[in-house]
Amino acid sequence: MSIDDLFWSDAPPPTRRGRRGRRVRELAAAVLRALGAALDSLATRLMHVQPSPARDEPLLEFHAEAGAPEGALYVNGQLVGHLRGVTRL
Repeated sequence: MSIDDLFWSDAPPPTRRGRRGRRVRELAAAVLRALGAALDSLATRLMHVQPSPARDEPLLEFHAEAGAPEGALYVNGQLVGHLRGVTRL
């Protein structure tokens, strides 16, 4: 496709709606920019929130990392035992 293939219209440009139309567009643009900034701020805050575990359910942790006790199983932060031969869950 070349520039010669594009359709060019001979129609006149849209008529001006006066000052009121411009002010309405500027107000709408300002509101949309403010809303976008507020949503961006909210998204940033929500990305850093860690969901807390339900209080009814125990928090289970398993450690099989270098320097940690191999196969250590914790429930709510308390060591409950070791899983021999298990290196990952």
